[in-house]
Amino acid sequence: MEPHAQGMSGMMSPPPPAAAAAPSSGGPIPMRHMMMHMTFFWGKNTEVLFDKWPGRSTGMYVLALAVVFVLCFIVEWLSHSRLLKHRPENKVAVGMVQTGMHTVRMGVAYMAMLAVMSFNGGVFLAAVAGHAVGFMVFGSTVFGKETSENKTRDLPPMRC
Repeated sequence: MEPHAQGMSGMMSPPPPAAAAAPSSGGPIPMRHMMMHMTFFWGKNTEVLFDKWPGRSTGMYVLALAVVFVLCFIVEWLSHSRLLKHRPENKVAVGMVQTGMHTVRMGVAYMAMLAVMSFNGGVFLAAVAGHAVGFMVFGSTVFGKETSENKTRDLPPMRC
């Protein structure tokens, strides 16, 4: 084992910066220092979900807010959907469809959560608005939904 790879406690540590491979020009590789916010901040210069996205463009920031809104809207749609109109006798097939829907719902919910973890105030507000509008459309009585508690959904409600 190389001397820099193991510290005094026996745990692995990263190699020192000098050990990084140099580009063909012979100089050191420039390190990109990205400050990660640990408190809410306002502004369009952030990263949401992917490296260097949305960048510094206002239009791309607005697109990122729209994507977060739609992700949260989809979570509410999946949480209140009744895609299985008739329950067939094949419980395995129904269970597989429900499992697939649950997997998609949780994947989209985790993507929304990771977006909010950018700590950008606009992203947070877009997520809350997406959940609110999605609930209003799919879960509330605003659009004439039945209020019966025995109404069955394809998936159980999400628990916080």
